[in-house]
Amino acid sequence: MARIYQSTNMGDADVRVALVPRERADLLVHRVGSWGLAHGDAMWFVTRERQDATARVYFTSPGFAQLAICFVEHAAEAGWVRPHRFKDCLSRGGT
Repeated sequence: MARIYQSTNMGDADVRVALVPRERADLLVHRVGSWGLAHGDAMWFVTRERQDATARVYFTSPGFAQLAICFVEHAAEAGWVRPHRFKDCLSRGGT
């Protein structure tokens, strides 16, 4: 499950992420309202508690990002758009 903490410090983050238009995204992300609904890399539960997170992300510009995402409205749309080296790292922790 992807429990995401938004870091304000780039040095603390596991992944540098950019918000991009859908056609440029590596991963389509759907935000969920509870831990139980979060699964895989694409269904994010955003936590305020750093210690509860499976991954810490830092939002940055597309040119500096390691991963490009687009938030989508429906869970059925969420998922990886193309193969990526960060596949499974957001839900399992680590980089």
